[in-house]
Parts: sequence; C-alpha cells; structure tokens
Amino acid sequence: MRRLIAGMKISLDGKMEGPEGFADWVDAWSEDYGLTPQIDACLLGSVMYAGYERYWSAIQSEPDQPLPMTGKLPTPAELEWARFAEQTPHYVLSNTMISALWPKTRLVRSLEDIAALKQQPGKDIYLMGGARMTASLIDAGLVDELRLIVYPLLAGEGKALFGTAKIRRGLELRKVERLSDGRLGLVYGIA
Repeated sequence: MRRLIAGMKISLDGKMEGPEGFADWVDAWSEDYGLTPQIDACLLGSVMYAGYERYWSAIQSEPDQPLPMTGKLPTPAELEWARFAEQTPHYVLSNTMISALWPKTRLVRSLEDIAALKQQPGKDIYLMGGARMTASLIDAGLVDELRLIVYPLLAGEGKALFGTAKIRRGLELRKVERLSDGRLGLVYGIA
C-alpha cells in the first residue's frame, strides 16, 4: 500500500501561515523533505492548489525571471521541483472545482477516493495541504507520516497547522535533523 506523507514548513509555535496569509519566513518552496525519490503523486486541497499552480507555472514558463509572487528568482531547488512537478500527477481534493489547468491534475471528491488512491500501485503520495485538509486527513487516519521543517521563530497570529484537528493522535519520532539557520527537520510516524 502507498503511504500518504504530509510535509509542511512551520514556525516553532506551529503556524503554517502568518497573519498576511502566507509563511513570509520561508525563503523557497522547493521540496526540502527528501521525498522526491520516493513519491510519484501529489495531493493538495483546492484552496492551496490555485496558488501552487500559479507559482510553479510561473517558474516553468519563465525560469530565469523573478517570480511575480515574491519578486525573487527561483532557487536551483525550486527549478528542480518545477521540472518534477510538471511530470508528476497531482490530485486535488475538492467538491467545487470542475477543472484544472495542469494536464496531469485530477480531481478527487472524497476521503474514500483518497483511500482508494493509496491502494493503487505506485510510490508514496506527497500531501502538501493546506492546513484544514491535512488535519482532516490525519483525523480520518489516512496520513502515515508527517515531515516538518520547523523555523526558529514565533509567528504569533496566523493559521495553525493543526488548528482544526479534532482527534488526538500519537506520533512516533523517527528522525531529527539539524538544518541550517537553526531550523529542524522532524519526521513522525502517525499512530
């Protein structure tokens, strides 16, 4: 069975977004969890998908230009992820979307669809979120592993990653890695 692995970049106080609606403390949105070799599909919520598609399409179409969302040039790791993302199936959990611009994007409508996706042959699936969807899938018992990059700051107001979780879940610490700039990489199995 394929595993569903969530990866998030958060502040030390568990925020995935600041009060402006994004994580302004994150310098790049590349896949920094070590997942790329073990995944062959990505799963997102419809709210996150709109920005994700816009961000990565900008890098794919003009890789040598500053990004309209940040004003910065894409990092080498972002260029690498943009190439990977272009070739990788993406699934969007939504009851309202009827289509997506990326040709390898498919819509899923229910938790049962995600459970069925995990039963299909293939590598693991990368759950990118957002926060509400990640908490819902953890509550439903569909997420197998959680990979966090924790930034050394208190974001204060903003959206908490697990703010909508309804069920207490035990976690098994599998790996701790000290990263640059005081960040920590944490890998947890979900009981």
